[in-house]
Amino acid sequence: MSSLSQLKKELKKLSNPKQAEILQRFFKTGKGEYGEGDIFLGIKVPVQRKVAAKFQNLSLKDIEKLLESKIHEHRMIALFILIKKHEKADECEKKTILNFYLKNIKNINNWDLVDLSAPKIVGDYLMKKLKEGDPAHNYVLGRLLCKLAKSNNLWKKRVAIISTWTFIKNNEFSETLKISKILIADKHDLIHKAVGWMLREIGKRDQKTEEKFLKKYYLKMPRTMLRYAIERFDENKRKFYLKK
Repeated sequence: MSSLSQLKKELKKLSNPKQAEILQRFFKTGKGEYGEGDIFLGIKVPVQRKVAAKFQNLSLKDIEKLLESKIHEHRMIALFILIKKHEKADECEKKTILNFYLKNIKNINNWDLVDLSAPKIVGDYLMKKLKEGDPAHNYVLGRLLCKLAKSNNLWKKRVAIISTWTFIKNNEFSETLKISKILIADKHDLIHKAVGWMLREIGKRDQKTEEKFLKKYYLKMPRTMLRYAIERFDENKRKFYLKK
């Protein structure tokens, strides 16, 4: 039996129908909802991490097969394994993994999958290139995030903004602000929440930078995005921004 078959067999044994039913509702898998067609086995994330650790030597070919699965836990574990490979990879391998991730982005198609993986693969790779200080490289990589942000695909747009969390943690805010500006008029609630969240993360480190952006754009922001962005402000400041 192949490693991939063993992994799937192990996950089937760990499945929990009652938990799966709860997750199906939580992740909006009904007709017309953002997670339409997603199937859950009902396995908790810490258990998935343990399974992923056992199969961390899975090939990219097998990881791709997992990512093509309709079962959410298959895709989640594929990403856990891919992140571990990225952490251990040399420079050439990291680029291969980034390209693999972008090629398969259509299957990284729920908010938890994006939030788990985008900062640790896309964000990490871009941040390292930024630190190397090659202007040509940085221009190309910056265009990558812009291209994702301007896509019509919900998950590509979320990858664009959530990838910048790695930049924020390194006190580099310009990419987040650039992508936030692109997404400011987006119609989807999951993008409103993601942009607001990243702006809030900037504010934790540098409130002046966040407020400079807000004062320019808060009147154009969807209410949810704004509420997320100002969540940590004092009451008077929250009232000021919400008074529109």
